[in-house]
Amino acid sequence: MTAVQAWQLREAARCIRGGGLLAYPTEAVYGLGCDPRNRAAVGRLLALKGRPASKGLILIGADFEQLRPFVRPLTPDQMAPVLASWPGPSTWLLPAADRVPGWLRGAHRALAVRVTAHPVAAALCRACAGPLVSTSANSSGRRPARTPLQVRLRCPGMDLILHGPLGSAARPTIIRDAATGRVLRA
Repeated sequence: MTAVQAWQLREAARCIRGGGLLAYPTEAVYGLGCDPRNRAAVGRLLALKGRPASKGLILIGADFEQLRPFVRPLTPDQMAPVLASWPGPSTWLLPAADRVPGWLRGAHRALAVRVTAHPVAAALCRACAGPLVSTSANSSGRRPARTPLQVRLRCPGMDLILHGPLGSAARPTIIRDAATGRVLRA
């Protein structure tokens, strides 16, 4: 069970499907999300954050099946720690599928993905029947929002804020390269 009502999830999913930008609670901070297949929505999100498209974005899903069309799995040995860490606060770089657009992966051949354990974020992915872009609710280089009020103040232009409790993580998720095991963000 999530801390939000079913009607709130339906409204949030309608926002995403309509090309809107949504703020929602995640493991540590409020995230900004949109439909990763909607180029205009992703462009709007990047502009709101002042984030260069070359950096790439993270996708979250309720399960690996939602993320599978966007990535190419590695060997079973390389995938074992990835799959063992999910759902959970671990973001992994996996090789991007051939058709993943540059507006998601940026200047990289890999795509950052996570199967979230946050009940609201996972329920939102299920309500949208697919993954979401997930980036911290802040202007690039500034502190991420931890409350709906901070989202409103730091991210003007959001279409909807889905209120809910944050997870217990003190910091944004760790990011690791699945091919090498290298930690990119601790």
